[in-house]
Amino acid sequence: MFAEIINTLSDLLYSYILIILLLAAGIWFSFRTRFVQFRMFIESLRVVAQPGDDENGLSSFQALMVSTASRVGTGNIAGISTAICLGGAGAVFWMWLTAILGSASAFIESTLAQIYKHRAEDGSSYGGPAYYIQAALKKHWIGVLFAVVLIMTYMGGFNLVASFNIADSFRTYSFFNENSTPIIVGVILALVFAASVFGGSKQISKITGVLVPAMGIFYLGVALFIVVTHYRAIPQMFADIFGNAFDIQAIFGGFAGSCVMQGIKRGLFSNEAGVGSAPNAAASAAVSHPVKQGLVQMLSVFIDTLLICSATAFMLLCSGVAPSEDLAGMTWVQAAASNSLGRFGTIFITIALCLFAFTTLIGNFYYAEMGLKFLCGRKPGKALITGFRIIAALIVLAGATMEFGLVWNTADVLMGLMALINLPVILILGGPSIRAMHDYIKQKKAEKDPVFKAADIGLKDKTDFWN
Repeated sequence: MFAEIINTLSDLLYSYILIILLLAAGIWFSFRTRFVQFRMFIESLRVVAQPGDDENGLSSFQALMVSTASRVGTGNIAGISTAICLGGAGAVFWMWLTAILGSASAFIESTLAQIYKHRAEDGSSYGGPAYYIQAALKKHWIGVLFAVVLIMTYMGGFNLVASFNIADSFRTYSFFNENSTPIIVGVILALVFAASVFGGSKQISKITGVLVPAMGIFYLGVALFIVVTHYRAIPQMFADIFGNAFDIQAIFGGFAGSCVMQGIKRGLFSNEAGVGSAPNAAASAAVSHPVKQGLVQMLSVFIDTLLICSATAFMLLCSGVAPSEDLAGMTWVQAAASNSLGRFGTIFITIALCLFAFTTLIGNFYYAEMGLKFLCGRKPGKALITGFRIIAALIVLAGATMEFGLVWNTADVLMGLMALINLPVILILGGPSIRAMHDYIKQKKAEKDPVFKAADIGLKDKTDFWN
């Protein structure tokens, strides 16, 4: 019964409500910012390389790595396989569109998080949607609701998916036993996860700062090799992507499983643009102007979807292994890699997924802990924090033993609820981000390194950091 309820909610959210809300918000912010995702793309690359302005806070790059650790994960490998197997190659096009439009929403939400961030006792900063909802909307209960859903989504739904996919990646090996292997993998994963999160958020930023770039570059290299060695399949691959994306009869013949819904669902799961997660990391960055971190988080969407998700899609569609519903998830990815690289391909994909999923687990927990701190006035007791981390580890253990459809749909529904709260909020509160962007551009034209003052956009004495 629980599975049926979750499936119904997932279809309702993604067939009607979220598709309209996501695309409308992305289009609105793209026009309001005059397509900041294209106009200031080069500037985002320059900003991400700058060191932090305060040794107590994270640098832009560190904050990018924390958010990318959550974004870049199982959605980039198993999620793309699932989207194409269930929706067709056209899902890739709709995933791209979701990312391009969503990057404008990501810019707005992360700039807002910087504008309304709070100062911690040690001088560092913290914030996110729960905080800008409270500061700008003066609706504490909405902030509380968002924090609760944030915890449920990241510590619950998303970590169930990550844990499940790690266990599922061992299914192709001869030693896999349906009854014992998932439990063994779950126990090992839960123990390693617990050891990491008990080190705190600074430990998380150190781990992700090393693993995310290394695994991303290596994975892209192998995907590129597979595509290049199957270069004759490239024209047909693009024909399939664009042909299927606009096959109106196929789309509306079964919309719930169409390329549109699968592309948007898996694209949102992967890049999280507009969901309200990345602003929690963005608020921790020590920058001289909020727009700098908005640009960095916008870049994270491009890295996730247009780079890593596309690499997976191209690798799969060029591999010579045809997609089918039975192969959805890790099975098709491993078969595609094995067809091109032999046994090494299967082993490589398993290792890559484990690394992707592990950084996802700890990046997700960082967000969940931010939600808990909001609920407890930034001072949760030691016993509460300890219990919270133990529960998170037990969820990781449980995820490894669950069923494919249930874990994905649970994560989709919870993520959808987050977006339903955050997207209307940033549509209401987007004004300060737009004004901050104009202020940033004005200072850049004057050949200055932009420095923000809240009074310059009419927010004097309404922020903690910028007065």
